[in-house]
Amino acid sequence: MSSDFNMCRRFARLMFGAVLLCLLVFWGNAFAFALPEDAPILISEAGSTRVLATVTGKRGADSPVKIVNPARQNTVTFYLTNVKDLLENEGANAFRVEFQDANYYRYPLEIVSFERTQERKNVYALTVRIGGLNELGDVLVRVTWRGMSSNRCRLSVGFEGGKIKDDDGATPTPMPLTDAPTSKTRIENRADFPWTGDRVRFMQQATFGINSALEFRIRRVGYSTWLTEQMDETAFLNFTYPEFPLRPTNPIPTCDGDTQPTDVPITCFRDNYTMYPLQNWFFKETLYNEEQQLRRRVSWSLHQIFVVSGRTLRQPSQMLPYIQILDKNAFGNYRTLLEEMTLSPAMGAYLDMAISTNQNPNENYAREILQLFSIGLDMLNQDGTPMLDGQGNRIPTYNQENIVNLAKIFTGWTYCNTGCPNSQSVPGIVNFRDPMIVFPANHDTSTKNLLNYQGATPFVPAGQTPEQDLDNALDNIFNHPNTAPFISKLLIQQMVTSNPTPAYVGRISAVFRNNGQGVRGDLKAVVRAILLDPEARGNIKTDPNYGKLREPVQLITNLLRPFNPTANNNITVPASCNGLSDGAINTVTQPIDQDVWNPPTVFNYYPMEYIIPNTPLSGPEFQIFSTGTALKRPNAVNQFIPPNVTTSGGINAVTGAASNFPCGTRIDMTRLQNLVAADTSGVSLVDTLNRELMNGGMSANVRTEILNAVTAVTSTNTLKRARTALYLVTTSPQYQVQR
Repeated sequence: MSSDFNMCRRFARLMFGAVLLCLLVFWGNAFAFALPEDAPILISEAGSTRVLATVTGKRGADSPVKIVNPARQNTVTFYLTNVKDLLENEGANAFRVEFQDANYYRYPLEIVSFERTQERKNVYALTVRIGGLNELGDVLVRVTWRGMSSNRCRLSVGFEGGKIKDDDGATPTPMPLTDAPTSKTRIENRADFPWTGDRVRFMQQATFGINSALEFRIRRVGYSTWLTEQMDETAFLNFTYPEFPLRPTNPIPTCDGDTQPTDVPITCFRDNYTMYPLQNWFFKETLYNEEQQLRRRVSWSLHQIFVVSGRTLRQPSQMLPYIQILDKNAFGNYRTLLEEMTLSPAMGAYLDMAISTNQNPNENYAREILQLFSIGLDMLNQDGTPMLDGQGNRIPTYNQENIVNLAKIFTGWTYCNTGCPNSQSVPGIVNFRDPMIVFPANHDTSTKNLLNYQGATPFVPAGQTPEQDLDNALDNIFNHPNTAPFISKLLIQQMVTSNPTPAYVGRISAVFRNNGQGVRGDLKAVVRAILLDPEARGNIKTDPNYGKLREPVQLITNLLRPFNPTANNNITVPASCNGLSDGAINTVTQPIDQDVWNPPTVFNYYPMEYIIPNTPLSGPEFQIFSTGTALKRPNAVNQFIPPNVTTSGGINAVTGAASNFPCGTRIDMTRLQNLVAADTSGVSLVDTLNRELMNGGMSANVRTEILNAVTAVTSTNTLKRARTALYLVTTSPQYQVQR
């Protein structure tokens, strides 16, 4: 027992380290010797892989340098080519530069300037600050842009020599003698190119996973038209939600099932006082509702910004109206979302606004609407980078006085239990269906100071109505200069990449400020811009900092959707299954630390500001990735891949009668088994999974290892060979990181 336990612990540590290492090292190096055609090229000396670097001499002339001395030289200039189709104002903040030493330590460098050289219009000078580094010896230099990594060239820092080797296959990339003809870089998005890497990436960013029908539709109509279809409000108006009756705050005595027959499952408490039915509904939506994939994806992202948790709101009937607010406003205006969420009974209960009065103002909502829902803790530039004061320190966005004054704004609002127009309330039960209303006698009517910034009205006068106070305060928050970059970056991190360049954030922030028609906060325009941005698009992404760890929900839905998810054994009993998954999947995501609709704190399932230890990299989802969950993630994947035995579900094992036991979920392996039968070499099977699940980005060594394991299984056992391939691909570190 002890040896088995230790083996499991070693495997967990190995899996944990492998995913981190994939993100930090291996992925970026996999393409260092085989640059995609749209990757930037770092210029080396002629006949060498040493980077062409210059420093500015005392008289202002640039002089070549082989060894940079961080003690004496503050900046160094590198030269870059193959940077095509720069957008207007796209400059230094679109690039990143780093050194890597022989111990795999990486040193991100501050970019000082980026400009076109006078001698070559297709060559750019990139100047970085190197002061403060130790003497490292030889390092490898990398430049990244739009998720693409350049080749890596050698540079000596402090002294020449060291153990670091050039990347395999590295070749000199000397200064071009002439300007190369410019050519418009295009992403293929045509009907005659199925399953392109970029289209697979787009589906993973914009939905809960690929499938062939979705791929065919996007291939036929293109990204823009598909986005327009998904954002159509007409289809959403016809959408129906499950019905959950309002219940008393505390369960009735008979709800525990004591009065039910012993062969009937106890479901009263589960179905009325836990998130279980909402979790099942959510997963069925992600798996099967093709018309609302984008809305559900954006709504799920907004849920992780405007957090409400079932750990406080125990009833699905209380949580559902909150989800409906997220759904309705996913493509609406952020100012409207801010107001409707402020008046949401669920939010009022979760952050105590519903009990805040002028005699006892509660500061919880006032604090979180600033810190988490709008402007964050520190003043930001419009590209999301922090503003610094004269001493290099960050500048707070608000202080305790702001919290105290804002808390007074939110006093007097509470549940609409009586007297509401078109009320959906039930006598004697707290109304979580209608927006909160204000009781003027409980509202603070004094003068209140608001956030003070250029163009703001930093106070509300005494004697206003509660509604006027609320409007003034929300306008003040919504129009704060931080709101655009803060929210834009959070949405990029949720949908595309944890470490967007400041240039990417800046472009989306600009759309948030003005959608092109003078409207601020248009989420439809913001989401479209996020998904169509050049940093989001492209067949291959080789920047090791690009992408995001698949959070548990996406890990599972990304696995299920491509393979026709069904009920266990394709059962049709009970009738509610109808051969489909019942969505009872949260029992799989919960052990890997994502309990749907039950985030542990207001800071989400994982804090969005989380930095991966010993790195400068943002990696929110890595906060819930540990040696424990690293072992459970492969187990979670394995649960949905059918074994060589049949399984039952949905049938009462004692009586044989239909019951409301979960129907279960499994994937259909038929298509993969057909690939095994058609090609006994295993190549077609592995390459199909690479193309459809990993955007064609599987590294050559991983492909070889998986192919060897697959061909070790006899081709006559088509199910086992297909299972082996799918399991190894979807549990590989390279798949765990959505790129």
